[in-house]
Amino acid sequence: MSKIDLKKLFEGLQGQMVFQLSTNREFITHPGSKGDALENAWIEWLRKYLPNRYSVDKAIVIDYEGNTSHQIDIVIYDNWYTPFVFSQNGFHYIPAEGVYAVFEVKPDIQGNVGKQTYIEYAAEKIESVRALKRTSTNMINSGTKLEPRGLTKIIGGILTSTNSFTHENNDTIKKHLSAQIGLGGIDLGCIADYGFFYVDYDGQEEYKTSDFNQRIIDYYNTRNIREIIFSNAENSLVSFFLQLTRYIQQAIGTIPAIDLNAYANTIGFTIDQEL
Repeated sequence: MSKIDLKKLFEGLQGQMVFQLSTNREFITHPGSKGDALENAWIEWLRKYLPNRYSVDKAIVIDYEGNTSHQIDIVIYDNWYTPFVFSQNGFHYIPAEGVYAVFEVKPDIQGNVGKQTYIEYAAEKIESVRALKRTSTNMINSGTKLEPRGLTKIIGGILTSTNSFTHENNDTIKKHLSAQIGLGGIDLGCIADYGFFYVDYDGQEEYKTSDFNQRIIDYYNTRNIREIIFSNAENSLVSFFLQLTRYIQQAIGTIPAIDLNAYANTIGFTIDQEL
């Protein structure tokens, strides 16, 4: 039986992506063009390696009341059970029910947008998505009608090419990450040439609460950081991809069924519930 060296395969994948990101950062000088190039590089990479059931786009997330998130650099969303995604001139408006993960893309983990650090800015964008109202309704599985599922967690993170903070330790990055709490808490991130990190939280949902939206908000507002773990630089992208896939496939799984009537009500229409 022939064998392949998976370590070398992963190293090749890592090298390709780091080269692409570093080239964009070094040779594209216009800030807007550089930002677009970096976002597109991450989007293309995720589209290439995530299973086809997940879509990846730059988008604004909406809810059934018409509330909107900030513009999000990368949204990973359901491609099977989300029945509509509004597209206009190449831009997407995605129902909050379909969202698995959102990411802010920056060239460096260190930097500012106005008075906010990049990490604070990412947290604000993540919060704007998690604060939206989501629905959940019955669904049919193998002929059996199932009760509405509780709302799933929305992964929030930041993706960068490099790290201009000290490389002697991760204390500065950890300090900034630890300051992001509540709906803006960051779950994971990748610094392509430095390392992948994820934030390990303790806390759990109060399943006795029947209001699904309140339950998920309470979860985010009461969870606490246990520790923040970093990978080695040479494994940053592969570690990020494996952890992200683990979260969306096995920790989250299938998203709740969207209540289409909540959206139909905005145009004064009621959907027939039976066939």
